[in-house]
Amino acid sequence: MDKYIFNNLLKTAGLSKKEFGEILGTTGATISNWGNEDREIPYWVESWLNLYIENLQCKKIIEAIKESGVCDVIRNGSK
Repeated sequence: MDKYIFNNLLKTAGLSKKEFGEILGTTGATISNWGNEDREIPYWVESWLNLYIENLQCKKIIEAIKESGVCDVIRNGSK
């Protein structure tokens, strides 16, 4: 993965490099160095960010379903 894709995934995830670093237990500076010269972006980062983004989307869907009341209708039958 190149730095451009990495930065776009971070943006889509709504994460700054500092926030991503905190999640990983490192610094934003370390994250900023990924993709520069000899500092490759770790192989697992792309799949991790894609799963993080997918999880955010699933949480939004679940919240929308809860707010719609459809779960109550299913649980209680249509009244």
